[in-house]
Amino acid sequence: MNEDQQIVRVGIADMKIVKSPNLIRTSGLGSCVGIVVYDPLQQIAGLAHIMLPDSALAKNGSLTSAKYADTAVHDLVTCLVKHGARKNALKSKFAGGAQMFQFTSGNELMRIGPRNVEAVKKQLDSFQIEIVGADVGGNNGRTIAFDPKTCILQIKTVNKGITYL
Repeated sequence: MNEDQQIVRVGIADMKIVKSPNLIRTSGLGSCVGIVVYDPLQQIAGLAHIMLPDSALAKNGSLTSAKYADTAVHDLVTCLVKHGARKNALKSKFAGGAQMFQFTSGNELMRIGPRNVEAVKKQLDSFQIEIVGADVGGNNGRTIAFDPKTCILQIKTVNKGITYL
């Protein structure tokens, strides 16, 4: 990292946009999914830290759009285009969606990680955004960082080391 770069941190149920030379990062991805949508030519990227698959799960009237796959992907695309990304050139990479706990009941509601991954894929498909890479599943937490200049997603997985997409 050079002195001109900043690392923009994205919290849980949060989303942010970054342009090169800056990097964007989120940590604490267990069952959550960290989704990066980017325009490689414009060197702009957005990252959302998604907790749940569907905003219909919201308990009250106030909605944090980055918390849910359906609203986060929509808002990420809208924000990226507003900041100069080309909608038809957007690509994506994502990580997370682990099954952090083992449940003996086969209850579908307890499969938060896999359901988050399915919801993210569905939303990306609805926007016709190519999935370039994904590191999902398992039962380990992850931290991810994305560089919009190189379009490389660095994934640090607990007890497994670092991989790059």
